[in-house]
Amino acid sequence: MAADRNAQIDYARPIRRILIGGTVFVLVALFVLWRIDSPRVERMRAALIDRVVPGFDWAMAPITKGAELIEGFQSYARLAEQNQELRRELRQMKAWKEAALQLEQENAKLLDLNNVRLDPSLTYVTGVVMADSGSPFRQSVLLNVGARDGILDGWATTDGLGLVGRVSGVGKTTARVILLTDSNSRLPVTIQPSGQRAVLSGDNSSAPVLDFVEDPALVRPGDRVVSSGDGGVFPAGLLVGHLALGRDQRLRVRLAAEYDRLEFLRVLRSHANERISDPGALVIPGPVGPPPIPAPAAGTGGDPGNG
Repeated sequence: MAADRNAQIDYARPIRRILIGGTVFVLVALFVLWRIDSPRVERMRAALIDRVVPGFDWAMAPITKGAELIEGFQSYARLAEQNQELRRELRQMKAWKEAALQLEQENAKLLDLNNVRLDPSLTYVTGVVMADSGSPFRQSVLLNVGARDGILDGWATTDGLGLVGRVSGVGKTTARVILLTDSNSRLPVTIQPSGQRAVLSGDNSSAPVLDFVEDPALVRPGDRVVSSGDGGVFPAGLLVGHLALGRDQRLRVRLAAEYDRLEFLRVLRSHANERISDPGALVIPGPVGPPPIPAPAAGTGGDPGNG
């Protein structure tokens, strides 16, 4: 069958064979040239390298850039690993910082419980807060001290910084403390330096209301609020907090005690007030007048000169 003259002749295969054969020949020749151990051949190799290699910079540029790119990716990967490691260390440091702050606050509270200057006639028992009421309508906590520790109902409690509440319910080994923020809490207080008397009324908020202020014009935000001792329930002079004006324009008290971090509470042993059973003994008798003149005896009247 005659070949079609119009068919396209395939020249690619012979050219490919020639190129491959030439490349193999050059590589074999270079291999043999580099394997010959002769001074003359060594000089020829050096001359060949000096002439050919500088001209191949353009050919080596993609390889060099590729190597730099790979090295950059490896460096970026190392930076990403270091960044992740630093993030993990930062999280650990934050956790350690929080733990250190909690320990610092706990240490400060314990130091305050040991060093606060109170009435020397008062002693105290320190208890650990085991649980709170967990109710928004009743603010109270449970301590791990009770009747076996001599705790009595009505005693005041502090956290070393300020007044917290009073004991309301005592068991053998536990005691419940009603906080100043409870809606059933009422505390007579004194506002310093004006000396105004008032009543601190809990309303289940973090800043109880100040009611029955004698003269509101004499008090101002920032004044110190302490227990007055009226009624004999709490000792006088215990720090309660500082006066503030609420959003409702009512006088409130920012409590000094840290109610969000109640861990230890000091229960103050307050002695019962002396009761007066004989009020008449305190009444001073009135001024005594001159003794009355006795009346003359019967039959002795008349002139004394008459006998």
